[in-house]
Amino acid sequence: MAGKTTKKAAVKKKAAKPTLLAGGNPQIAKADGDAPVQAYIAAMPGWKRDVGRRLDALIVRTVPGVRKAVKWNSPFYGVDGQGWFLSFHTFTNYVKVTFFRGISLRPVPLGESKHKEVRYVDIRQNDQIDEAQMAMWIRQAAALPGWVP
Repeated sequence: MAGKTTKKAAVKKKAAKPTLLAGGNPQIAKADGDAPVQAYIAAMPGWKRDVGRRLDALIVRTVPGVRKAVKWNSPFYGVDGQGWFLSFHTFTNYVKVTFFRGISLRPVPLGESKHKEVRYVDIRQNDQIDEAQMAMWIRQAAALPGWVP
Protein backbone atom coordinates (compact mmCIF):
# COMPACT_ATOMS: atom_id res chain seq x y z
CA MET A 1 0.00 0.00 0.00
CA ALA A 2 2.93 2.37 0.62
CA GLY A 3 3.84 1.99 -3.06
CA LYS A 4 0.41 3.29 -4.12
CA THR A 5 0.70 6.32 -1.84
CA THR A 6 4.14 7.19 -3.21
CA LYS A 7 2.93 6.77 -6.80
CA LYS A 8 -0.12 9.00 -6.13
CA ALA A 9 2.09 11.68 -4.56
CA ALA A 10 4.42 11.59 -7.58
CA VAL A 11 1.47 11.93 -9.99
CA LYS A 12 0.03 14.79 -7.92
CA LYS A 13 3.41 16.58 -7.83
CA LYS A 14 3.85 16.16 -11.58
CA ALA A 15 0.31 17.46 -12.26
CA ALA A 16 1.01 20.60 -10.21
CA LYS A 17 3.61 21.83 -12.73
CA PRO A 18 1.87 23.66 -15.61
CA THR A 19 2.21 22.35 -19.13
CA LEU A 20 4.05 24.62 -21.55
CA LEU A 21 2.16 25.10 -24.79
CA ALA A 22 3.59 26.18 -28.14
CA GLY A 23 6.28 28.81 -27.72
CA GLY A 24 6.63 28.01 -24.02
CA ASN A 25 3.34 29.63 -23.06
CA PRO A 26 2.17 28.23 -19.68
CA GLN A 27 -1.19 26.47 -19.61
CA ILE A 28 -2.90 27.90 -16.55
CA ALA A 29 -6.57 27.32 -15.76
CA LYS A 30 -8.88 30.28 -16.29
CA ALA A 31 -9.34 32.05 -12.94
CA ASP A 32 -9.63 35.49 -11.35
CA GLY A 33 -7.13 37.00 -8.93
CA ASP A 34 -3.44 37.42 -8.32
CA ALA A 35 -2.69 33.73 -7.57
CA PRO A 36 -3.31 32.41 -11.11
CA VAL A 37 -1.35 35.32 -12.59
CA GLN A 38 1.58 34.54 -10.28
CA ALA A 39 1.33 30.85 -11.24
CA TYR A 40 1.50 31.85 -14.93
CA ILE A 41 4.53 34.08 -14.33
CA ALA A 42 6.30 31.39 -12.26
CA ALA A 43 5.80 28.91 -15.11
CA MET A 44 7.15 31.24 -17.83
CA PRO A 45 10.37 29.71 -19.16
CA GLY A 46 13.83 31.26 -18.73
CA TRP A 47 14.35 34.99 -19.28
CA LYS A 48 10.63 35.46 -20.01
CA ARG A 49 9.82 34.87 -16.31
CA ASP A 50 11.81 38.00 -15.38
CA VAL A 51 9.92 39.98 -18.04
CA GLY A 52 6.61 38.73 -16.60
CA ARG A 53 7.64 39.68 -13.06
CA ARG A 54 8.76 43.15 -14.16
CA LEU A 55 5.56 43.76 -16.14
CA ASP A 56 3.35 42.59 -13.27
CA ALA A 57 5.20 44.75 -10.72
CA LEU A 58 5.05 47.79 -13.03
CA ILE A 59 1.32 47.35 -13.62
CA VAL A 60 0.62 46.96 -9.88
CA ARG A 61 2.68 50.10 -9.07
CA THR A 62 1.04 52.11 -11.86
CA VAL A 63 -2.58 51.04 -11.30
CA PRO A 64 -3.32 50.58 -7.58
CA GLY A 65 -6.09 48.02 -7.06
CA VAL A 66 -5.66 46.56 -10.55
CA ARG A 67 -7.88 43.56 -11.26
CA LYS A 68 -6.07 40.40 -12.43
CA ALA A 69 -7.09 37.14 -14.06
CA VAL A 70 -5.82 34.40 -16.35
CA LYS A 71 -7.92 33.90 -19.47
CA TRP A 72 -6.97 32.04 -22.64
CA ASN A 73 -3.60 31.12 -21.06
CA SER A 74 -2.60 34.77 -20.61
CA PRO A 75 -2.58 37.17 -17.65
CA PHE A 76 -5.17 39.95 -18.00
CA TYR A 77 -5.21 43.28 -16.16
CA GLY A 78 -8.23 45.51 -15.76
CA VAL A 79 -10.14 48.04 -13.74
CA ASP A 80 -13.39 47.01 -12.01
CA GLY A 81 -16.35 48.17 -14.05
CA GLN A 82 -14.21 49.17 -17.04
CA GLY A 83 -13.00 45.87 -18.52
CA TRP A 84 -9.49 44.70 -19.43
CA PHE A 85 -6.83 47.15 -20.59
CA LEU A 86 -3.77 44.89 -21.00
CA SER A 87 -2.66 41.30 -21.39
CA PHE A 88 0.59 39.53 -22.18
CA HIS A 89 1.42 36.20 -23.77
CA THR A 90 4.58 34.09 -24.06
CA PHE A 91 5.89 33.18 -27.51
CA THR A 92 9.05 31.34 -28.52
CA ASN A 93 11.24 34.42 -28.97
CA TYR A 94 9.36 37.20 -27.19
CA VAL A 95 6.66 38.25 -24.75
CA LYS A 96 3.79 40.08 -26.46
CA VAL A 97 2.14 42.87 -24.45
CA THR A 98 -1.35 43.67 -25.74
CA PHE A 99 -3.02 47.04 -25.19
CA PHE A 100 -6.68 46.48 -26.03
CA ARG A 101 -7.30 50.19 -26.77
CA GLY A 102 -3.73 50.81 -27.94
CA ILE A 103 -4.72 53.04 -30.85
CA SER A 104 -5.80 55.64 -28.25
CA LEU A 105 -2.42 55.69 -26.47
CA ARG A 106 0.15 58.43 -27.06
CA PRO A 107 2.52 57.70 -28.59
CA VAL A 108 0.74 54.78 -30.26
CA PRO A 109 2.64 51.48 -29.67
CA LEU A 110 4.13 50.32 -32.98
CA GLY A 111 2.88 46.72 -33.07
CA GLU A 112 -0.21 46.62 -35.28
CA SER A 113 -3.05 44.14 -35.02
CA LYS A 114 -5.82 42.86 -37.26
CA HIS A 115 -8.14 44.47 -34.64
CA LYS A 116 -8.12 48.20 -35.36
CA GLU A 117 -7.98 49.35 -31.71
CA VAL A 118 -5.36 46.84 -30.47
CA ARG A 119 -1.63 47.58 -30.41
CA TYR A 120 1.26 45.39 -29.30
CA VAL A 121 4.70 45.74 -27.75
CA ASP A 122 6.98 42.73 -28.26
CA ILE A 123 9.75 42.26 -25.69
CA ARG A 124 12.67 40.09 -26.82
CA GLN A 125 15.42 38.55 -24.70
CA ASN A 126 17.98 41.34 -24.84
CA ASP A 127 15.55 44.26 -25.09
CA GLN A 128 15.77 47.01 -22.50
CA ILE A 129 12.26 47.71 -21.22
CA ASP A 130 11.60 51.45 -21.17
CA GLU A 131 9.70 51.35 -17.88
CA ALA A 132 8.82 55.07 -18.01
CA GLN A 133 7.21 54.66 -21.45
CA MET A 134 5.52 51.41 -20.46
CA ALA A 135 4.14 53.01 -17.26
CA MET A 136 2.81 55.93 -19.30
CA TRP A 137 1.00 53.52 -21.64
CA ILE A 138 -0.32 51.46 -18.71
CA ARG A 139 -1.63 54.60 -16.96
CA GLN A 140 -3.34 55.80 -20.15
CA ALA A 141 -4.77 52.36 -20.95
CA ALA A 142 -6.20 51.91 -17.45
CA ALA A 143 -8.04 55.24 -17.74
CA LEU A 144 -9.83 54.18 -20.96
CA PRO A 145 -12.92 51.99 -21.22
CA GLY A 146 -11.47 48.48 -21.40
CA TRP A 147 -12.21 45.42 -23.48
CA VAL A 148 -15.11 43.30 -22.27
CA PRO A 149 -15.20 39.82 -23.84
